[in-house]
Amino acid sequence: MRALVIETPGHFGVTTVADPAPGPGQVVVAPAAVGICGTDVHIVQGEFAPTPYPIIPGHEFTGEVVALGEGVTGLHTGDNVAVDPSLFCGACHYCTIGHGNLCEHWGAIGDTVDGAMAEYVAVPAANCYRLPDGLDVTQGALIEPLSCAVRGFDVLPRRLGDHYLIYGAGTMGLMMLQLAKAACAASLSVVDVNEDRLKIAARLGADATATSADTFDRTQGWETVIDCTGVIPAIEDALTRVRRGGTFQQFGVAPSAAKASFSPFKVYNDEITIVGSMAVLHSFGRAVDLMAKGVIDAETMITHSFGLDEFAEALQTFREGSGRKIQIRPTG
Repeated sequence: MRALVIETPGHFGVTTVADPAPGPGQVVVAPAAVGICGTDVHIVQGEFAPTPYPIIPGHEFTGEVVALGEGVTGLHTGDNVAVDPSLFCGACHYCTIGHGNLCEHWGAIGDTVDGAMAEYVAVPAANCYRLPDGLDVTQGALIEPLSCAVRGFDVLPRRLGDHYLIYGAGTMGLMMLQLAKAACAASLSVVDVNEDRLKIAARLGADATATSADTFDRTQGWETVIDCTGVIPAIEDALTRVRRGGTFQQFGVAPSAAKASFSPFKVYNDEITIVGSMAVLHSFGRAVDLMAKGVIDAETMITHSFGLDEFAEALQTFREGSGRKIQIRPTG
């Protein structure tokens, strides 16, 4: 089969590799659409520590089941599925207390084992979720990032009528915006340095948008402030915007060695809660349901599609920030 292989950091290309065969409890999926995210960029650049090389990337994907391994039930060839890329060991301390996303031996399809930027990929059948009728298979590739956003909301102390401030109007910021809207936020404010992205945020329900939070007339702050950028100056600014008794969530992925400054006294005196959110945990099935219900405007979210041979162009488009969700279509 043809596959995009990252041989070493910075060096990748489409080549021919052996077709995968399904092991016990596995299925083989022919990917229809594979989203590119920041993790893929880090893998290309050699900045994602768990990744071995060479590797076939691609962890946000849907496709058609084309082969079943021994013992697989509940799936059939021809089924269109979204695949949870999470690979938890199930035996470490964190897995046994229900926090598989913090697994001591954490792995993921496309991050630590070969992924979906290929004509075929072998995956655990247990990780496959059949797409509901009427849900377009390419739009279904948004389910994985949506499941991360759902996990983010799981760890927020949500209340009806809270005021939200979101930093970043990329894919994840826009998803968090749409979930907050569905959760009956009283107001939704979005900050991004890219004014074109702010226009999309307004279209998707933001009440106020700006390139700086100083523009907003809300001196008392916001009950919920979410960083979806991973950019240190944005994080430091966001921490100053939390209303007393409110919550700051670090959702965006910052470089592992990065440091941010904040006021410990403010955290103490204002009783601010700081929470993180890491990947997917018991949220994939709910993301399928939310996508099927139309909570996310999939047509607005997906802006570009490329073939396997156009991965370099897709990567450049992602880095330029000129689109929202960019997809690879391995079978054209």
